[in-house]
Amino acid sequence: MLQPGTSTYPPRLAALGWSSELHVRGAMSAGGPAVAIVGARAASAIGMDRAHALARHLSAKQIHVVSGGALGIDGAAHRGALAGGGTTTVVLGTGIDVAYPARHAGLFDEVVAHGGALISMLPPGTQPRRGTFVQRNPLIAALADVVIVVEADVKSGSLSTARAARELGRIVCAWPGTAGCDRLLAGGAAIVEGEADALAALAGTPRASIKVAGDAVDEHVAAAIAAGAHGVDAIVRATGLPVRAVLRAVARLS
Repeated sequence: MLQPGTSTYPPRLAALGWSSELHVRGAMSAGGPAVAIVGARAASAIGMDRAHALARHLSAKQIHVVSGGALGIDGAAHRGALAGGGTTTVVLGTGIDVAYPARHAGLFDEVVAHGGALISMLPPGTQPRRGTFVQRNPLIAALADVVIVVEADVKSGSLSTARAARELGRIVCAWPGTAGCDRLLAGGAAIVEGEADALAALAGTPRASIKVAGDAVDEHVAAAIAAGAHGVDAIVRATGLPVRAVLRAVARLS
């Protein structure tokens, strides 16, 4: 157990005035740059490949990877970090002695065996409940310098991690192409489409998203939908707008 105000308490959290005691299995990161890679549980194969590759490349450069241990993007990020030879932190929405999801029990053991950690604000024995996962999301953001959402729909819990990151002064990035990520980009998140973008964000020079005149684009897209255009391709043909602009407008209008 790590208590606030002690020498073992994570410096990033101490700097934020974090007041929660933490339960830890394994070794907390000793410092250095850290990136949180998060996203949908019901992720696509492409999304999981992206998360794995991004975490692997960053881990190989001694950048610590943080995520939430869930199925989908989170699990891919943890596995990628291990494949890159680095360490990773799993922020749990359960007690540290409760493997959830159960199929990740082996992954969690591997994380600890390779010098990483499982961490939770909840006491041992706490079983998974919906609210506990939202509760842990700010801790994911707090333990990182940059938060990258790889894939998400508009109701994804990873968007709450992004909101917490903004409130904590962390850099928020998103990979374009899914409704939740495009909503983040429309709101000013930086673009990440690979290792170079992630490294730029860590260096304090994130790749800015290209802002489109939102109101005019939204009007064109709404009119196309009202006229019977269904699906992104149909809306692009009807409006002549770029795919990315249409995706962002659809996210804003949904």
